Amino acid sequence: MQSADIVIVGTGHGGAQAAIALRQNGFAGSIAMIGRDSEPPYERPPLSKEYLAGEKPFERIYIRPPQFWADKDVALRLETSVVAIDPQAREVVLSDESRMAYGKLVWAAGGDPRRLDRPGADLPGVHSVRNRGDVDRMMAELEAGARRAVVIGGGYIGLEAAAVLRKVGCEVTLLEALPRVLARVAGEELSRFYEAEHRRQGVDVRLEAAVERIVGEDKVTGVALNGGETIPADLVVVGIGIVPSVGPLIAAGAAGANGVDVDEFCRTSLDDVYAIGDCAAHANPYAGGAVIRLESVQNANDMANVAARSICGEARPYNAVPWFWSNQYDLRLQTVGLSLDHDETVLRGDPDARKFSVVYLSEGRVIALDCVNATKDYAQGRKLVEAGARPDREALADPEISLKALV
Repeated sequence: MQSADIVIVGTGHGGAQAAIALRQNGFAGSIAMIGRDSEPPYERPPLSKEYLAGEKPFERIYIRPPQFWADKDVALRLETSVVAIDPQAREVVLSDESRMAYGKLVWAAGGDPRRLDRPGADLPGVHSVRNRGDVDRMMAELEAGARRAVVIGGGYIGLEAAAVLRKVGCEVTLLEALPRVLARVAGEELSRFYEAEHRRQGVDVRLEAAVERIVGEDKVTGVALNGGETIPADLVVVGIGIVPSVGPLIAAGAAGANGVDVDEFCRTSLDDVYAIGDCAAHANPYAGGAVIRLESVQNANDMANVAARSICGEARPYNAVPWFWSNQYDLRLQTVGLSLDHDETVLRGDPDARKFSVVYLSEGRVIALDCVNATKDYAQGRKLVEAGARPDREALADPEISLKALV
């Protein structure tokens, strides 16, 4: 039987950073990473942006050059899944039915794309955006002449895919079931701005649009809506969120509902088993202590560092300020903090100038900012979020007043 002192499940941002951080913190034992991908660890955000657009070759989105892992004595077991965990024996069962023993286990498996629960959703030409294979299949169809695209889902993945598909010359229809895009992650000002921007760029944005089925026989030919309309499509992109990949952990007895529960050191309820990244449900201080999952590179990397330090005997609790970004057209959105429980917003700058920020407050405290082409606001606004600042509203709304002056 194979064994490793540390077994890391998942080769995305969290898994890769966990291995890197273990070596940086002086861990000298054996490390094995197990991942479903056929490639060494690579960045995921560029998949729906520069890589899909053909602007960045795959070799440029490796998290580290492939030789790095061998140089750091990190064994990669690719194209392999963990299907079960035996916490008493400290073993994982792999998809080829072999077993691997571990001293400590770091679960960084992320999530799987949420499937569209409609007839025809498994037709060729219906895509998700989660790994290189997903995007390579889309690119092959584009190269073969696909020009009519329907994007289902108005979150960041859907909007980014729509922007790139327009850039490469597709006719794009974007379908969002809710009354506005980005409804779960942003305020109405930002939603309306991005709706208008996508329409200006030629995207047919449909709100409160319910999909009845995907149409086609051997391949997708359209998307049928509940109202009876069928939108012609050569390819369909489904971006409606992810389902955390925690089945083997929960089956082994780990606590969790929406993901797997972890404490402030990223430990699950199973002995010597950690979980990090998209699948880890944790009490977040920037969400008022609510137990949430964060789907971001920042969260995956910061949790990886917390778990690695804990394993190395230098435990420090997770207390990172959440941040996110999204590139669409010539717009760079940078977000800091969590706007989930805001009760007030302040608009700073002019959306028509394509440079502005939305500041979110809760009971007078700044809890988050969405900054569009406003990097200075993003950098300085972070201090307002960290301090829980209660600035004057008029000063906050004046883009001529530096945010650092309001801390």
